[in-house]
Amino acid sequence: MNLHEYQAKQVLASHGVAVPRGEVAGAGDEAVVVARRLGGGLWVVKAQVHAGGRGKAGGIEICRGHDEVREAADGMIGRTLVTHQTGPEGRPVRKVYVEEGFDIARELYLALLVDRASGRIAAVASTEGGMDIEKVAAETPGKIVTLTIDPASGLQPFHGRRLAAALGLDGGPRKQAAGLLAAMCAAFRASDASLIEINPLVVTGAGDLVVLDCKFNIDDNALFRHEDLAAMRDESQEDPAEREAHEAGLNYVKLGGAIGCMVNGAGLAMATMDICKLAGGEPANFLDVGGGATREQVSAAFRIIVSDPNVRAILVNIFGGIMRCDVIAEGIVAAARELDLQVPVVVRLEGTNVDRGKAILAESGLAIIPADDLSDAAAKAVAAIEGRA
Repeated sequence: MNLHEYQAKQVLASHGVAVPRGEVAGAGDEAVVVARRLGGGLWVVKAQVHAGGRGKAGGIEICRGHDEVREAADGMIGRTLVTHQTGPEGRPVRKVYVEEGFDIARELYLALLVDRASGRIAAVASTEGGMDIEKVAAETPGKIVTLTIDPASGLQPFHGRRLAAALGLDGGPRKQAAGLLAAMCAAFRASDASLIEINPLVVTGAGDLVVLDCKFNIDDNALFRHEDLAAMRDESQEDPAEREAHEAGLNYVKLGGAIGCMVNGAGLAMATMDICKLAGGEPANFLDVGGGATREQVSAAFRIIVSDPNVRAILVNIFGGIMRCDVIAEGIVAAARELDLQVPVVVRLEGTNVDRGKAILAESGLAIIPADDLSDAAAKAVAAIEGRA
């Protein structure tokens, strides 16, 4: 689950991380009230969406007067912001974050994430703050430094010293680096985070380290432990199909192809997408119904798949270990009739009760295309799209 910037800063501030003062607003007049409360003569108005690249898309405005604050807020709220991370559909802006401006001397990059290769939390730092870290990694990889934190020994003083050296800090900021890293690690662990990305982390003209922007992702599997964080979820920022899948207990990610995939098991789903590409097609989604899907979940999966207008064929690939093939077959037939499916459906079944499952499909009277194996299924799905089925 993603947090908005203002929510992320609230969590970080509760652990002692230095962030600018700011408040959210839902209208231009509210934004002016916030600016007056903050005081000063420089404010930054930021669109609150779950995406990076806001500045380049007009989602961040520096304002030097109350009228500019009002104009910036009114220009963002109610708009759909399209950035390089949102795709062409964009994200709706319902709130803006108004925060105090700073005299910025340097912009840096710092992130905490789960390094699955080492099984540790990793701190990734770079002197190239304010830039896309992917671009830095591609063009100047030597400017990225990674530190891993052993879960047994935890954060040690040398981590802070190495971080300060990697960021080229001295004086006050060098001393603050260790405290910042410790506070971020505390927030990371306490929130069951999967990513805390600070871009940029700034050194102010006064010599302080301040978090100017933040991306904060929380592991969905741990939300049952964090009712306060779960309450921060903003469904307006989520793809409707992915939201419906989550509510139905399905794992779904929308992609850009034309073959809708319904598979049980994440590994099998990945293999199915690979073989679709090998056969000359493109998967429209990743959809894992899990090992014990019910007939209702299968129907929900079909609804989600056909809600994508790009889908021109559906490939069902089920290996019935825990799951029974006859239950899947009943769900396929029920969904096809309920939704009046107009796209070809290719089905490959193997495993528990496979013969009964195939019989249910054959006796349904529906135009379902059976497949002998996964390669055959992928080839038939591609052929159906091309009108060769």
